[in-house]
Amino acid sequence: MNRRITRHTPHGSLRGCLERPELPSCLILIVRPHLGTADTAMASELAMRGCAVFVTELLSASEIGFADATQNVPRLTQRLIDVLDLIRSDGDMEQLTLGIFATGGIAPAAIRAAAQRDSQVDAVACHGGLIDRAGGQALDLLLPPLLVLHDAYDAAGLTASRRATGHLHNDHEIRTLRPGDAALTEAADWLIHRLLR
Repeated sequence: MNRRITRHTPHGSLRGCLERPELPSCLILIVRPHLGTADTAMASELAMRGCAVFVTELLSASEIGFADATQNVPRLTQRLIDVLDLIRSDGDMEQLTLGIFATGGIAPAAIRAAAQRDSQVDAVACHGGLIDRAGGQALDLLLPPLLVLHDAYDAAGLTASRRATGHLHNDHEIRTLRPGDAALTEAADWLIHRLLR
């Protein structure tokens, strides 16, 4: 089953797509600044592994043109909370164990949202991003396990993750990707393992 899900904000519409196999084992929420063509392939790959996949954007078409659009962590966090509210009341998603996969500038918002919704979010995986921008309070309170993947050249991200680990009291792992590693595959393997335990 495939469903298009559009949410409306004062700043424009936010698009999403749910791909749900007949008997999903879990739900992986992929949050992006803006949806691209690769997201459909990503969702299909995870659905073939038995996961329901909800891919959604957190920035509207008008917002994505601003260079600092992903820097507003409070706004992105609230939008992600709104997505979690939608999931909690959606019959196709509400009963499934939930993992979040966030990339780049969305990563701090994903951590903040998971810290606020630890009864709903079961695991978080991030690729890149400065996770210390989630803030010490959110990092201190984060209960779901966390995986942070960085590309080898991402010195700023690795430094930010090392700063953040001083606040993390949950099960967490900071991992540097090797050449040829696919971030989505690494994150999916880790999330599925965590969600099905």
